[in-house]
Amino acid sequence: MTKLGHQLTSVSALMGVTVEDAGGRTLGHVREFAVSPPVDANHVHGLVLRLTGAPRTDRLSIAAVSDLEMTSSGELRIGRQATLTPMPEEDSYLMLERDLLDQQIIDVHGHKVVRVNDVELVWEPAADAAVQAGPNGAGDASEEHGLSLRIAEVEVGLRGAVRRLLKGLPAATVERVSARFRTSVIPWDFVDLIDRDPARRVRLKIEQDRLAKMHPSDLADILEELAPAERQALFTSLDEGVAAEALEEVEPKMQKALTDSLDSERIAGIVEEMDPAAAADFLAELPEERSEAILGEMDPEERQDVEELLEFSGNSAAGEMTTDYISLGEAAVAGEAVDALREFGGDLETLTHVFLVDDQNVLRGVVPLVKVLLAQPGSALAGLSDGHIVSCDIHASGKKVAELFDKYNLRALPVVDAEKKLAGVIYAEQVIAQLRTNH
Repeated sequence: MTKLGHQLTSVSALMGVTVEDAGGRTLGHVREFAVSPPVDANHVHGLVLRLTGAPRTDRLSIAAVSDLEMTSSGELRIGRQATLTPMPEEDSYLMLERDLLDQQIIDVHGHKVVRVNDVELVWEPAADAAVQAGPNGAGDASEEHGLSLRIAEVEVGLRGAVRRLLKGLPAATVERVSARFRTSVIPWDFVDLIDRDPARRVRLKIEQDRLAKMHPSDLADILEELAPAERQALFTSLDEGVAAEALEEVEPKMQKALTDSLDSERIAGIVEEMDPAAAADFLAELPEERSEAILGEMDPEERQDVEELLEFSGNSAAGEMTTDYISLGEAAVAGEAVDALREFGGDLETLTHVFLVDDQNVLRGVVPLVKVLLAQPGSALAGLSDGHIVSCDIHASGKKVAELFDKYNLRALPVVDAEKKLAGVIYAEQVIAQLRTNH
């Protein structure tokens, strides 16, 4: 037997490899890799063999990895005292080739959906695995024989694809050719083996804090790339705030697909976290009965804001505006504006200005947020206001709104009614989104 160190291999390299019995005769060939997540999610429990000469109707057999040894020529040999176990009829193992290869998973770091091409494995002495497993792990750290097969990484790059394409050629040839191609891997620690969906696809483990840190546009791109089953599983796992941000970024058809299977109460919780204008646009695309059911589950204050926006055409200033903004009285000072910022319940990242209104809510001033933050707390906001106010009527067309943003290089445009009362605000990102939709 060879002195085994830590040797790299892979699912594609081991598939079809000969396994000998203790006498050196061919016992069978590797057909699968059985993992038992409840026992050990980081190591292959056993190699699934098709025994030589056995009818294809016979069940496959499992050879425990710890019972295997490696010959000097690279073949695997089962120990004299080892016994094979028939493959159970129930679906009790996760199979690396069947359940992982060619499946879609999410690369959190790359913000994209990828396809699994291979699984990187590491041969180790069984004693190493026992030490890694700790005092409660399987095996005996004092043993010097037998092998352990650790699952290291998931290969999602070209190298794994080339390996599989060349499967059947000598291992040295396959490695020499595949080494010319770029590798791209995801650590096995990020793959969730315990919670598998009915289609037996293995999902990438994504903690909620990782999702919350992901840009909504990246998350929306991932949702659009996933197959329907994975897309739905991911979306339903999101908390309401993250789901709302992602829903704002996808097209209406995708919004409907993502929410079709959710009940009205769950959707209402998501809609309440959305920008009111985006929420109104979303509900406007739904059948009236469905939209009314969702509105009925919303908190009264959020429902009123959205219902008011639903009355307007999506191609008008009122249809594009949001009611999430900060307005203060004409006599307000910078310290009051900062307090209002701290209490603001909407998306702080969208805010660019504070708006001043009189007792009748008539627009009187527009103050850039940067001036507010640089001013002394007692400074009057009226003195910080822009020299001129650019606004538009609630019935202004989308084209007119875009022209105003372009002409005056605006970041925010207040929308007023016939009496010049402040009705809402359009931010630059909403104009960009509207232009993207129209083109």
